[in-house]
Amino acid sequence: MTISPAMQEYLAETYRLAHYQKDNPYVSTSALAEVMNVSAPAVTRMVQRLKDAGYLEHEPYQGIKLTKAGEREALMSIRRHRLVERFLVDVMRFGWHEVHDAADELGMVVSDVVISRMEEMAGYPRRCPHGEPIPTPDGVMPEVVDVPLTQAEIGKEYVVSRTNSHDAEKLKYLDELGLRTGQKFTLLDRAPFEGPLRLKIGNETHFIGHNIAGVIRVCSEEEFALV
Repeated sequence: MTISPAMQEYLAETYRLAHYQKDNPYVSTSALAEVMNVSAPAVTRMVQRLKDAGYLEHEPYQGIKLTKAGEREALMSIRRHRLVERFLVDVMRFGWHEVHDAADELGMVVSDVVISRMEEMAGYPRRCPHGEPIPTPDGVMPEVVDVPLTQAEIGKEYVVSRTNSHDAEKLKYLDELGLRTGQKFTLLDRAPFEGPLRLKIGNETHFIGHNIAGVIRVCSEEEFALV
């Protein structure tokens, strides 16, 4: 059975939902409907198609779980999406706030040969522009170790690991501050009661609000390398 772009998208979102739950491989169909922005009946129909194709298991009252074949397809879909994002940013010079939707469209239609060339031209990146890890060609998702900036230790130097937002205005604002993926900075202070955070980026000091800091995850330079 030939897997369609829609099926790949459902599998990728199922993987992401399960991945961030950590301790539970089952994903509820209602959660999947919400993230896909579709109706419950639409999810039910697609789940049945994916189950019939051998990509999903469905347990009543527990939810759905990817099979090995489903996980493989999900990881390859995520890999294509994130490599397309890197190509658009690193080679075609789009802003990191512009590429998420475009990568959704392109990632579904480009061939493996084209993806391999994009990967080469982008310099074999380990992370997407927003810091998420890029699965390897053999279907291994690198493990990320990081913490929310709002919980980071004061006085330490960090690297921006991931930015958990695709909001264009937030990403443009962070870009203006220099808080891009891989940027080093020192957390100087954090005001109480969800007050602003004071950061030193290079030779400049910046204040950012607790709300925008909440989308940033940070790690050490060694952890950022994903070795």
